[in-house]
Amino acid sequence: MEPATPKLDPMTETALRSLRDIAMPTPVSWMPHTWGWALLALVLFTVLAFVFFAWLRRRRANAYRREALAEMDRIDRLTRDPTTRRQGMEELAIVLKRTALAAWGRPPVAALSGMAWVDFLGEDGKAETGEALAELLDDGEYREPGDPGSVPENQVDTLLAAARGWIEHHHVPA
Repeated sequence: MEPATPKLDPMTETALRSLRDIAMPTPVSWMPHTWGWALLALVLFTVLAFVFFAWLRRRRANAYRREALAEMDRIDRLTRDPTTRRQGMEELAIVLKRTALAAWGRPPVAALSGMAWVDFLGEDGKAETGEALAELLDDGEYREPGDPGSVPENQVDTLLAAARGWIEHHHVPA
């Protein structure tokens, strides 16, 4: 049995029937009201896309440097051990040549050897880099292959720093 609802007077019933729902305003749009904001957003998006693609292009262009520096870490470990130092020095020369081939291409680099190769490495203007690498590349082939101490330990750090510096800072003309 349901409770009985009290009977309302006719005037109250008429007033309740005439009530309407609350009129809600239309939702506010998130779109800008002026075309200037849309233009600013478009310009900002274009600039960000340009910066991103320039960064991506530069990153891809310098991928050979990152690979060569990773090889330098491996060579650094080889040269710390006197028994594998000679192998490390030989691989250092190979990494330098591969880096130059990747940066400049085959025609200007592949035929370089001897003093022409040393001069090519020294063209970036850093005299200490050129001298240290010249010693490695020019004199290294005349050292005895079986001699584990063919490259003195005090020169190893200088050579590795010079090679790493050349890999990081050489400039390839556009």
